[in-house]
Amino acid sequence: MEDVAYEVEDGLAWITIDRPERLNAFRARTVDELIASLKRAWADPTVGVVALTGAGERAFCVGGDQKQRSQSGDYGPSESGLFEVETLHRTIREIPKPVIAAVNGYAIGGGHVLHLLCDLSIAAEHAEFGQTGPRVGSFDAGFGTGYLARVVGEKRAREIWFLCRRYDAATAERWGLVNRVVPSAQLRAEVRRYADEILALAPTALRFLKASFNAETEHLAGVGQLAFSGLREFSDSDEAREGVSAFVEKRTPDFSRFRAQT
Repeated sequence: MEDVAYEVEDGLAWITIDRPERLNAFRARTVDELIASLKRAWADPTVGVVALTGAGERAFCVGGDQKQRSQSGDYGPSESGLFEVETLHRTIREIPKPVIAAVNGYAIGGGHVLHLLCDLSIAAEHAEFGQTGPRVGSFDAGFGTGYLARVVGEKRAREIWFLCRRYDAATAERWGLVNRVVPSAQLRAEVRRYADEILALAPTALRFLKASFNAETEHLAGVGQLAFSGLREFSDSDEAREGVSAFVEKRTPDFSRFRAQT
């Protein structure tokens, strides 16, 4: 693999997005490799817990690679020819083993959704959370909105999306976005402690519990499918291109001319 590192330590599989030069933003290849890694952990009987993290100390993941998007108009080539981010979301939910997000820095945009979908999130003290979709001409409905509202409440979820602010780890913990905040140097050890407690439990019971939790919000998959179909159409619009261009040019986007169309 080129974009993702995979290793197993005593029942715990570490899946690391290894693109620190892009703040672990994902392109289509990254998504393919994340799915393959999750399925590898799913199939491995020696693995009972999965940890998802990013390389380096700056970022967990900052979502889709906007530089790639500005260069090619998409997120680059994939094995299937499709951008499989919906499949990645479903795989995180469907793997019958607990997935822990080890948030080692920025969890922004699509990266924020990835940590949200994990069963547990443990964050370093310097981690930052937030959404950027409306700022870069994108959005993530379905799990990225509906499930977020289940976790933090409607008012806070709308604030996260409508204002595109950044939130520190202490705020994320207070809002219920993360389970625990620890010093950066202790993040990996804390994930290990959580994993060891989980590994001492009955795996079949955990599988049924995860499926039961997921059933409550499974309808959001259909909303997400609808939203991603709309996003593909929206991505070709002048409004979306303005968001991408502003990001690449490091300027504030001007969406004022599009308000009359809404």
